Amino acid sequence: MELALSHDMNLITLVAQASWVVKAVMLLLLFASVTSWWLIFEKLFTLRRERREAESFEKEFWGGGHKNVLDRVDEEGRRSSLEEVFRAGMREFRAKRGRAVDSQAVVESARRAMRAAYQREMDQVESYLPFLATVGSVSPYVGLLGTVWGIMNAFMGLSNVAQTTLAQVAPGIAEALIATAIGLFAAIPAVIAYNRFTHDIDRLANRYDIFMEEFSNILQQEVGH
Repeated sequence: MELALSHDMNLITLVAQASWVVKAVMLLLLFASVTSWWLIFEKLFTLRRERREAESFEKEFWGGGHKNVLDRVDEEGRRSSLEEVFRAGMREFRAKRGRAVDSQAVVESARRAMRAAYQREMDQVESYLPFLATVGSVSPYVGLLGTVWGIMNAFMGLSNVAQTTLAQVAPGIAEALIATAIGLFAAIPAVIAYNRFTHDIDRLANRYDIFMEEFSNILQQEVGH
């Protein structure tokens, strides 16, 4: 049996000649890569907005705009994440203080309300990060699977050839290695973005924690009067 091999090393031709398993791997990795890039840009804009809104709220709150901020506590509609945390604590503080309960219990209740709101907001901010982590860690192995399958097919196809040359093996190996390249192309940006976003989110979370502690001190002073 004579094996007919094409020596055209054009990228498109190599992909077209790949086995259905390798093609399926390539399509899966391309989908993961496109989705990752969409999430990267979406998360980039989201974190920039969160930082900008947090800075704006803190500037207003600590700059003497307490009355404006307090007037918005009972308004409908979502505000920035940091203001949502503040509103949750302030609403709980007002509700518990009106019931003449222990002053320390009032502050602790407001603190718990802020912590619950904080967790909800951070869940939103951290959404889709597990997907980026999964793409970054799994894509190279998926690409390697396609490569191993493609190389195995290439050598199996040469099993009945009396004399094997590099020109006969090269196209099959090249088309298989494309899967590894696509896997790395999907994984590297996802890993970089995941690490960067994790760092940015940690800084944002620390900023919220500091505000909650400072605001809790204000509430403590308020109930002490």
